[in-house]
Formats: sequence, C-alpha cells, structure tokens
Amino acid sequence: MPPPQAATAQPAAALPAHIGKYRVKAKIGEGATSEVFLAHDPFRDCNVAIKRVRLGMVPESRETHFQRRFFAAEAALVGRLNHPNVVQILDAVDDDTAPYLVMEYVSGVTLRRYCRADHLLPLPQIIEIGFKCAMALGYCWKQGLIHRDVKPANLLVVADGDRIAEVKVTDFGSVFNQGADHTQIYRVGSLAYMSPEQLDGDILDCRADIYSLAAVLYHLIAGRPPFDAQQQQAIMNQIYHGTAPPLHTLREGVPPALQALIEQSLAKERELRPATWDEFAQALSKLASHDLAERGSLQEVMDSERFTLLRSLDFFAGFGDVELWEVVRRAIWKRHSFGEALFRKGDEGNAFHIVTQGQVEVYRDGKAVARLGAGSTVGEMAYLAPNPELRTHTVDILVAQQATTLSFTPTTMEQLSLSTRHLFDKAFIAVLVKRLHSAHEALAHPRRIL
Repeated sequence: MPPPQAATAQPAAALPAHIGKYRVKAKIGEGATSEVFLAHDPFRDCNVAIKRVRLGMVPESRETHFQRRFFAAEAALVGRLNHPNVVQILDAVDDDTAPYLVMEYVSGVTLRRYCRADHLLPLPQIIEIGFKCAMALGYCWKQGLIHRDVKPANLLVVADGDRIAEVKVTDFGSVFNQGADHTQIYRVGSLAYMSPEQLDGDILDCRADIYSLAAVLYHLIAGRPPFDAQQQQAIMNQIYHGTAPPLHTLREGVPPALQALIEQSLAKERELRPATWDEFAQALSKLASHDLAERGSLQEVMDSERFTLLRSLDFFAGFGDVELWEVVRRAIWKRHSFGEALFRKGDEGNAFHIVTQGQVEVYRDGKAVARLGAGSTVGEMAYLAPNPELRTHTVDILVAQQATTLSFTPTTMEQLSLSTRHLFDKAFIAVLVKRLHSAHEALAHPRRIL
C-alpha cells in the first residue's frame, strides 16, 4: 500500500464516491496497473486502503492476463495473514472491469524514503527493521508463501518522531503459494533485489526472500543497492557473477558481524545462506541484544531483544509468535540498575513484573529470603488480589543484578486480545501451582527445603 505522501493533488470531483460499500476519502497512491484509495469501511468503522486494478484495454491481452493472476494471488490470502508486521488483506471483489482489494490502512511511508544516502537510518533501527521483517516473512513461509518481491517499496514503516515505531510487509501480488492448485507466474520480482535462482526462474524456497531482504538491508545501510547499473543486463551480470562492495567501505561503524551476515545472505549459492528465517532472525537479534550495533542515547530495549527474551522464558512457552508480538508491544518495559526497588513493603499496587534478564532479591523484614532470576514473576499476588485490602506488598523486592522487566496492570492487560489474556491466565495458574507445591514441600519436609 503506497503511503499518503505518494499522493498527487487531484480534484475531489475526480474521485469515485464509493467503491463497492466503501466510501472513498482520497487517492493515496497510483502505479502503472493500479491505484490506491483511502476509504471508510462502514461495518468495521475504520479506514481501509483499497487497491483497484486497471485492467488492460484488450480483455484477452497478455497484460490483462498477468494483472488478473496477480490480483488472484492476493485475493486468495483474504483473512489468512494475521501477523503484526504483515498488512492484512480484508476483502477482495473480482469485478469484471476493475477488481479491487481491501487492505488494512497503514498511515506511514515506504522504506524507499530511507534508502537515500542523505536520509539513512541509524544502524540499530535498520537491524530492528530487518528482524521484524524476518519474523513476518518467516510467518508467511510457515503459511506456505514465498513473497518474491521483497523491496523497500513493499515495506511500510510508521515513524514516531525520529524513530521507526513499526514496519509491515505488504503487496503479495507476486507471492508464490505452495498450496495453490493453479499455475502461477514465474520470474517475477524487482531486479535489484532478486536472487540468482529467482532470475533463472528456478524452484524457490525461503532463501530467495532471505536474499532479497538482505539486499534491502544493504541498501538501507549503504544508501545504494548491492548491485547497480544503468542497464538491466549489467545488473543481471553483477547478480550472477559480481561481488557487492563491502559495507564498511560505504559507511562507517558497520559491525563486522552485521557485514558478515549480509554477505552470507547475498551468497550466489542458496546453500551458503542462512537455511531458515529463524536462523536469519536470531542472527539479527543477537546483533541487537549483544550491543554489536551502537545503541541510541536512551539505551532502549529493542523489540527484537524483547521478542527473543520472551521466547526463551518458560512463562511464555504456550504463546505463539503473534501473541508474543502483542506482549512486546503492549507491555511496559524497563531496565533496572543494581539496588533499585521494584516494590517496597507497604506499597499498594496492582501491577506485576516478569523478570526477563538479571536477578532480584526478596527481603522480608530486612532479611534476604529468596533470589529470583529470568522468568520469575513478582507482584502477581497483588495483581490477582480480589480486593484492595490484599494489594499491599508484604516484602521488599530489590534488583540484585542489572535487570530487564516487563510489567502489566489491569488497564494495560485489557488492551490485549482475549486469546492472549487467556494464555496469561494459563501461565498464572502454572505459576500458582508451583508456588503451592513449594509451600506444601516446605511444610511437609522442612529439612529438605533447608
């Protein structure tokens, strides 16, 4: 979905009043074969983006045939993709003259804006974008989909000040659906980001999209694609036989591990690239969480680090990727220094913390009685308390080793989907069962516990 900034001035009278049941508000994008409108969905009571296809003038032409195939590829995904970093396809209408798709509206711009040498993003943000796109494309791969057109123009971002707050993969017109029972088009994609096997029209797997995403990240880092020339044949020759200039020669401060990952992912032979999206995403996450890329002055907990931390904790063992991303986005995250108090005896509150890194100590009347590490929950009894009288903390909980925590209150918990809240309930039950078992052991076998 092209961004609002791509819109050109157009008289309101030139706009259709409605497309189907959707009231058109503005044209927000236009291409050679389609146009995109901002519209209002009266049933969902929200804005949507409508991509309307311009079919060729000749009904049986090759151009019209391809346009209908691309439309059908996306239409087959209506209601199927549910991931926070993938634009949802909500509806499709196969009109005889102007078929259209209804999609989630994203108020942002594409990554093309940040591919210019004078508008490059900080390296930590580029790593973060890469991680989120890898997780999104990995989700699509698990649905049997190969995007085949991963490029900056198909990656939407929403900015929060000078920080990229969100990224979403869009435009599945070129997708290869391994579950489809009809013939699909080969040799599609955008040349600058296509792998050698995609140029050949060979059978593809996820490593073709991994190559393309690596080429996008290269462009975001260097301000130019890995291979560039005036003529298509020259670019193709470079893709087959050339070597992209090392990133550290094009931009200062590129960590060797980041350069090595990009170079590996751009390998001519697919067998030399990361084998899976999980492998690629974990490598990016390691770059973020181990501070191999420079952090901003705020020392933020990066989303990729947050997701990886949650995935490693027993508390979240029953959560899927979509639910984990919801927790990442809704939780209150904070780093704590040594000696900082999460709770003090006598404090009232209804929040709970989950320790994702580091350690905390529990003090009762000034005496340390327990040390808790990653995966531990603290404050959940006050959070779960049925009345205010039981929400007073009876112990001090201090940071014993620099820690990272996430926390929720009843208000923030209500912002989660019902399915995610249900998973929290199950996780809390498991925690309480363990606590009851420990209490039983302490009463029945005090010497064993000591």
